[in-house]
Amino acid sequence: MKLPRKLHRSFYLRPTLSVAKDLIGKQLVRKRGRRFLVGRIVEVEAYLGEMDPASHAYRGQTKRNEVMFRNGGHLYVYFTYGMHFCANVVTEKEGKGRAVLLRALEPLQGIAVMRRLRGKNGEGVNVTNGPAKLCEAFAIAREENGTDLLGETIFIADGEKIPPRRIGRSARIGIRNGTEKQWRFYLRGNAFVSR
Repeated sequence: MKLPRKLHRSFYLRPTLSVAKDLIGKQLVRKRGRRFLVGRIVEVEAYLGEMDPASHAYRGQTKRNEVMFRNGGHLYVYFTYGMHFCANVVTEKEGKGRAVLLRALEPLQGIAVMRRLRGKNGEGVNVTNGPAKLCEAFAIAREENGTDLLGETIFIADGEKIPPRRIGRSARIGIRNGTEKQWRFYLRGNAFVSR
């Protein structure tokens, strides 16, 4: 499989909700040794810093969320519930505190490796149909926090252009604050969407 073109920094520097919607259909690529893991992004959620009580950046910059305040095009990885990692794409200009959570992927390449990384839970859609699952399947953990997505180990590449009618929009999942905001985007009818 020939890898598509890597996205430029300018893609990430745009308004967060535009980036979130445009990430649907793009491809997350992870290089492990000589192999590539590739998955189509099918579900995301946007988090808008000080305007968003559900955002890690709502109360400003801390040691934990520092990566969120970098220039768009970095990977912000955080640990949650004492057991899972979640990966976010930082958006907009430095100092803004904006990011898009990668919620689900459709595996395209390296599926056997993803299943092995997921262990006994890596069957069918369960391989990558949730934010913690996709991190496990792509071996994304604390060490990947701050990764520049213009580098060679983890990046996002161009993918299928998704017509607007195929992109669903809803409230975000699993949050207590900001529940009224319709900032979750997903590929309609895709089996790998988390729910």
